[in-house]
Amino acid sequence: MATFNIRGKNTEVTPALREYVEKRVGKINRYFGNIDEIFVLLAVEKDRHIVEVTAEVPGGLILRGEEATGDMYTSIDLVIEKLERQIRKQKTKLERRFRAGGFKSELIEEQKAQSHPEVEEDIGEFPIVKTKRFFVKPMDVQEAILQMNLLNHNFFVFRDGVTNEICVVYKRKDGAYGLLESQNE
Repeated sequence: MATFNIRGKNTEVTPALREYVEKRVGKINRYFGNIDEIFVLLAVEKDRHIVEVTAEVPGGLILRGEEATGDMYTSIDLVIEKLERQIRKQKTKLERRFRAGGFKSELIEEQKAQSHPEVEEDIGEFPIVKTKRFFVKPMDVQEAILQMNLLNHNFFVFRDGVTNEICVVYKRKDGAYGLLESQNE
């Protein structure tokens, strides 16, 4: 059974709420066997009850979902539905990755060790309001697209497993995908 790291922001995590989160969010564990840890953030901002769920699943994948409604329990239910839709949508690719051993779980530990907290800066004409640092994993384009979709992001930075160059995949407005490859002069 996965361990839960449940935090509240501007709200108290009551025993009843904790139990509901563990029961509902624990459902994603059945898709992957044994997830080590599931991070859940419950936040209240104005009249919005926001639930963010992040789970590091076996094979080095990161599954993430976020929902906001007027009720915390509804937000929890909706985020689980969203995560299950992501899993079903990517099921064939996930099965292929787990069989082929495409993702390496030891890279998650390296990513945790090398990650840094966000830094805020305000320099020059174009102020930088947020900086994130992360480990760039070697993988192929299809793995990068899978990871981007699981994180529900519009782009994903990765290191090409063959050329070792930094690349970016992104989702286009027409629903297709684009690839940015770095090139040496």
